[in-house]
Amino acid sequence: MDEIYLDTESQRGPEEVPGGWENIPAFGLAVAVTWDPAFGFRDWLEPDAALLLQELARFPRLITFNGNRFDLPLLSAYGPTVALRPRSFDVLADLKRRLGFRVSLGDLAQATLGRGKGGSGEEAIRWWRSGDPALRRKVVEYCRQDVALLRDCVEYGRQHGFVFIPGPAADGPAQRVYVAWAPA
Repeated sequence: MDEIYLDTESQRGPEEVPGGWENIPAFGLAVAVTWDPAFGFRDWLEPDAALLLQELARFPRLITFNGNRFDLPLLSAYGPTVALRPRSFDVLADLKRRLGFRVSLGDLAQATLGRGKGGSGEEAIRWWRSGDPALRRKVVEYCRQDVALLRDCVEYGRQHGFVFIPGPAADGPAQRVYVAWAPA
């Protein structure tokens, strides 16, 4: 399958840049992680952003979770991303279209795979900003974990024809969402 998975973490949050969520390119790239079958996980730091964009352009399909709203705008500060949009399969956007509401990656992964996330984007910003090499490595691991959860949820959906989302009540059973996530 000729596709690549992507997640990014930023250096700043919306409250720190003029325009907030309408100015995502100003957030600055802390780290990006990709996964593809040929190379596995690869880490990309801000100085690598132009090379990352070149690498993403090599693939006919880019899979993200909220990539159309966050990852691609964040990367647009480092080069053109317009050509990537038609290749982008944004799982969050697909699920929101089907369900009429947003589902977090953590909730999707917990309901579908039985495992969740190990942090948040806000924590990742604080860890990165600390400058502590151990905490910066934690950001990379957090980003890798998100890519692995995304990849595994997509694979589950492809194999079974559905994924699970949390039920309407916190203690309610997970609900199936039927998906057609065949490769492009």
